[in-house]
Amino acid sequence: MKNLQVAHISIQKIKGNSCTEENDLLAKEEPLEIKLEYSTATGRMQKNLAITMRTPGNDEELAAGFLFTEGVIKNKEEIQSFKQASTDNNSLLVILKEDVIPQIASAARNFYSTSSCGICGKASIEAIQMVSNYLTIKNNFSITAGLIYNLPLQVKSQQNIFEDTGGIHAAALFNNNGDILLLKEDVGRHNALDKVIGHFFINDKLPLHNSILFLSGRAGFELLQKAAMAGIKMIVAVGAPSSLAVEMAQDNDITLIGFLRENRFNIYTGKQRVIVK
Repeated sequence: MKNLQVAHISIQKIKGNSCTEENDLLAKEEPLEIKLEYSTATGRMQKNLAITMRTPGNDEELAAGFLFTEGVIKNKEEIQSFKQASTDNNSLLVILKEDVIPQIASAARNFYSTSSCGICGKASIEAIQMVSNYLTIKNNFSITAGLIYNLPLQVKSQQNIFEDTGGIHAAALFNNNGDILLLKEDVGRHNALDKVIGHFFINDKLPLHNSILFLSGRAGFELLQKAAMAGIKMIVAVGAPSSLAVEMAQDNDITLIGFLRENRFNIYTGKQRVIVK
């Protein structure tokens, strides 16, 4: 079966003074137009909500995760159905149930966002300061440094597209015993996370407060905001966090870990959840 997430191309590979023609694999990047159908005071209407550059696959989870983490909808019962355009695999209509009024203003953005930044096009910083329904939920779990060191090995073993292309982000969710629950890959780091959260959102398994979120890259504010919306209380990133991400973690009682390597990492917030022996 053809892998729709990978593109095959011919390249010239240079090594020293020699040049050979070889086949190469690239992670696919295509636009997804997310449309919304919903009720208004004057009847049903459709709105083009956003276009995001993503790796094809899991589009319904991506759209659901996007709508939830951006505060447009609050629970899965508000969604009636998804409808893919018959002639366009890059357009998805999310149909809300009758009398459901989405919070369109909370997702105020231009109709285009790049794959690298889910926050691009936001009207203002205030528009992304959304309050999670799970902000007051507490957890008491703690994990060892050894468990944290083991997370990248599990992710690498399941990163199929990265293994083929070397050019894609991953978001993975673990339980507090260190067992991997779900991994999604995408050219956009925020898309990968929306796919993970969207999966659990659709399956009515939020909040995710007793779990660990692993990010294959940096931990930016937009990722912390999405994680907070889903009630995630521990985030482990291979890369660095931004200053605003650290503030977001502090405000939402999130343990934030960055610069994870084979035998070291930095704890930026929530050190009470990490046991160092």
